[in-house]
Amino acid sequence: MDLSIVVVSWNTRDLLRCCLESVKATCSNLAYEVLVVDNGSTDGSVELVAEDFPDVILLRNRENVGFARANNQAIRISRGRHLLLLNSDAELIESTARRIVDFLDTHPEAGALGGQLLNPDGSFQSSYADFPSLGGEVLLLTGLARWLRWPGYPFYPETRSQQVQLVDWVSGALLAVRRSAAESVGTLDEDYFMYTEEVDWCYRLWKAGWAIYYLPEVKAYHHAGGSSRRVPLVKRTQLYQSKRLFFRKHYGALLAQIFSAMVRVTSVAKLIPWLCYGIITDQERRLLARQNVAAYRYLLAHF
Repeated sequence: MDLSIVVVSWNTRDLLRCCLESVKATCSNLAYEVLVVDNGSTDGSVELVAEDFPDVILLRNRENVGFARANNQAIRISRGRHLLLLNSDAELIESTARRIVDFLDTHPEAGALGGQLLNPDGSFQSSYADFPSLGGEVLLLTGLARWLRWPGYPFYPETRSQQVQLVDWVSGALLAVRRSAAESVGTLDEDYFMYTEEVDWCYRLWKAGWAIYYLPEVKAYHHAGGSSRRVPLVKRTQLYQSKRLFFRKHYGALLAQIFSAMVRVTSVAKLIPWLCYGIITDQERRLLARQNVAAYRYLLAHF
């Protein structure tokens, strides 16, 4: 078995169909298997897989157990020499899977690799970044990153994404991992419910001496946020909770506490002008203000 393709789905029925159809259309030259883990969907995703994709190994969870735990369920029963974590809102492009397998087979130092994600219209979508740092988080939290680095920071821009290169981490939407590398460091850390779990995995691989590659010729379309956009108030909070966990786990309790304080201070600083904005502007902008006020209040209450 060359490749085990693992897809975690939560209420993305139509996107999931496109994802599985892309796998079927592009992987015929490989010995592969597909494992779908459904995280308690209520939109007919389970029935879709069972009825229209009978060759897929389907694992059903009664509730949403998170991205890491769901992937691990499939990884533990998979049989491929290599693993490919593929988002349910992603679609493989011709030769992508073949190139992944060929590269891992010819580069024994490679523990993991990622490719070039594309928006549905074929335009560029950022796909790799450096490991988190306090300095980088200051730039992101204050909004200075756009001016002192580049739009889309910490992900790298299109001009720096055109060649094969060693990187810190690659997007979990299209993440291939050598099975022996995964076995050497363990599976995804299930303390992460959503976000940063692939950063943590790549960090552990890197610490163990494995190389992480970015390959621009490995491509997939990605409808970014297919699941998470359904819960916008929760999204930002989960992201910061996961980053705090990463800091505490890999950099120590002190830096994690500093990061937490930075998030709270900047959130309060952003909340105050949004409160004022909602009072003095027109109806459409008042709605935008209310949405942002709700998001920051939720964050401060749950972070």
